[in-house]
Amino acid sequence: MTTAAVQVLTVKEVMVRLRLGRSKVYDLIRTKRLHSYTEGRARRIPESSVEDYIRARLEEAA
Repeated sequence: MTTAAVQVLTVKEVMVRLRLGRSKVYDLIRTKRLHSYTEGRARRIPESSVEDYIRARLEEAA
């Protein structure tokens, strides 16, 4: 049995993918529209959370 590894992104990587500024990414995290966790002082965002955010935005726009 194989399990897919969960890919995690840094805030900077999310900024590039979503083409948003740093404060906007942290605002999405603060308002729980983008799920994340901290490991020590490092903030990490699962790639699936970014995909969920994009999917939700597309549904809102439809």
